[in-house]
Amino acid sequence: MEDTIHVPNPKVPEPMRRSVLAGDATEADVDSIRRRTSVYVYEAPVRLWHWLNAAAIMVLIVTGFLIGRPLPTMQIAEAYDQFIMGYIRFAHFAAAMILTVGFFGRIYWACVGNHHARQLFYVPVWRAAYWRELVVELRWYLFLEDEPKKYVGHNPLAQLAMFFFMTLGLTFMLVTGWALYAEGAGQGSLPDSAMGWVLGLVQNSQRLHTLHHLGMWAIVIFMIVHIYAAIREDIMSRQSMVSTMISGHRTFKDDRAE
Repeated sequence: MEDTIHVPNPKVPEPMRRSVLAGDATEADVDSIRRRTSVYVYEAPVRLWHWLNAAAIMVLIVTGFLIGRPLPTMQIAEAYDQFIMGYIRFAHFAAAMILTVGFFGRIYWACVGNHHARQLFYVPVWRAAYWRELVVELRWYLFLEDEPKKYVGHNPLAQLAMFFFMTLGLTFMLVTGWALYAEGAGQGSLPDSAMGWVLGLVQNSQRLHTLHHLGMWAIVIFMIVHIYAAIREDIMSRQSMVSTMISGHRTFKDDRAE
């Protein structure tokens, strides 16, 4: 018969404390469980937006690259029998519309959700503590700190990156993208009425294409760094990272406050 580990419950008299951990749990395992805590951080709409947003961006990157550098002539049929680039453009436009609706939905949830939902849309530059913690995080990512701090939401460096590359970056990509779509939709169309002014501001269609294309590469670089940082922090930091955007709970690996 396997040994069992009894977890004391202060609300129950000693003789009646029968809580048992299954499997090969040891006293050290029980102590670890007592120390580990979690906080519900990201609500379901935030998590849903995150993954839909990621999928839409991936589609936009692939199709956008192919629109900027079209496929070579395919020797499978005459051009009038194919619609390859048409399907690629359709996928790009569809993903852009999903991204647009999702972004406005995310703004709405920042207003009605918990305070962590608002962290994406501002950087507390007026707080001296923010700048001090930002320096600590920079040192941590450069392997100059022995141990990171604990955060419930985004750490200061992540908040800064998310604001510039997601909030401002996505706004830039949506504005320039819809301006390019307005050019194709023609004068007097709804996209032209909403975003036609951007082309007039830039003064050159090719320049607008170039700005939109450069924005795509900025998003690509951000995604690479974001994935690396999330996996690195999940392994090396004192709290969960990847699983938090799945379950919504930030799990901490120790019970120290700092």
